[in-house]
Amino acid sequence: MSTESEGRRTILKEVPVHEAVGMRLAHDLTQIVPGVFKGRLFKKGHVILESDIPKLLDIGKEHIYVMEIGSDELHEDDAAVRMAEALYGDGTELSETHEGKVSIKATRLGLAVVNRTIVEQINELGDIALATVKTHTVVKPGQPIAATRAIPLTVPKSKVERVEQLGEACREANAGASALSVRPLRKVRAGLLTTGGEVFSGRIADKFGPAVRSKLEALGSEVAEQRFAPDDRQTIVKEIHYLQQQGYDMILVTGGMSVDPDDRTPGAIKASGAEIISYGTPMLPGSMLLMGYLEGIPILGLPGCVMHDPYTSFDVLLPRILAGDKIVREDITSMGYGGLYGC
Repeated sequence: MSTESEGRRTILKEVPVHEAVGMRLAHDLTQIVPGVFKGRLFKKGHVILESDIPKLLDIGKEHIYVMEIGSDELHEDDAAVRMAEALYGDGTELSETHEGKVSIKATRLGLAVVNRTIVEQINELGDIALATVKTHTVVKPGQPIAATRAIPLTVPKSKVERVEQLGEACREANAGASALSVRPLRKVRAGLLTTGGEVFSGRIADKFGPAVRSKLEALGSEVAEQRFAPDDRQTIVKEIHYLQQQGYDMILVTGGMSVDPDDRTPGAIKASGAEIISYGTPMLPGSMLLMGYLEGIPILGLPGCVMHDPYTSFDVLLPRILAGDKIVREDITSMGYGGLYGC
C-alpha cells in the first residue's frame, strides 16, 4: 500500500522484506533481546542491503514500510546535510547526520558570527529549521553554533535549493564570508591599573587582579603587568601613560568608576587623552563601564561588579575587542536589549 503514489512525490509502501533491497526504511526499527539489548537496529532512511534481510527476519519483519523518494523531494538527512553545507564557513565543521539534523560546530575558540537575516529567511520557508546561537557568542572547539533540521521525513527539494541560494548570495555579498562562521580571537597583552587608596595602601586585598586575569586567560590572552594607584587623578593619568608606553594591546583601569565625588577614574581616563566612546552601558551588571580608545589602544574603566559577577558588560565587549572589532557607540546602545542579567 502507499500513502502517496502520484506524480513525483515520495511513496511510502509495504513490501515483502525480500523485495526491499535498495529501498529506504520509513522509520526506525527496534531490536529487543530480553535481558541483553533493546535499541535501534536500523534507523529510518537506512538503505536496505541483502545482508540486512536475516536481521530483519530475526526481529519478525517479513513485511516492512519503505520509501521511494520522489524526484521533487529530499530525505530529511539529505536535506539537513545540503543546508548545512550551504551555510557553514570559516572556523566550523559539520557533524554527522542524526535523525534529520546536522550540527555546525566550532573548530576553534572564537566569536560566533551568525547572519540573523538569513536565519529568519530560512525559517520562514517551512518544513525546515535552522537554530543558532546569537551572533558574538564566545564558543569553544566542538561547541555547536547552529543546527539544520528537516521537520517531516521528506521535504520539497525546492526549499533546500532556496537555502543554498541564500547561502551563495551571502558569500557573494560578503566577500566570500558564509552565513555561519567563527572568528578567531587575538592573543593580547593587557596592562592593568587598579585604583583606590584602600588597595594602594594595602588596607584591603586586591580582588580585581585575579578576576580580570581569569577572564583574559579564559580567552587566550593575559595581563602582562598590573600597577596600583591611589584615588588621585594626576597619578592615575601618569600610570595610564606608563602602560601606554609599554606597548600593551589594551589598558584596563579598575576601581573608582561610580559617580561618588571621590571616584576619580573616569575623569583621569579622559584627562589621559582617551577618546571616550561611552561612559555607561545599558546593561546590568556593568552599567558603569567606560569604553574608550587612547591613540587606537582600547582602554576600559571597569566597575566593581567585574570582581564578583560572572557575566557583565566587560564580558560582552572583551571578546569583541579580541576578535578585532572597533567598538562604536551603536555597539554600546544595542547592549540594552537582553542586557538585564542581574540587579
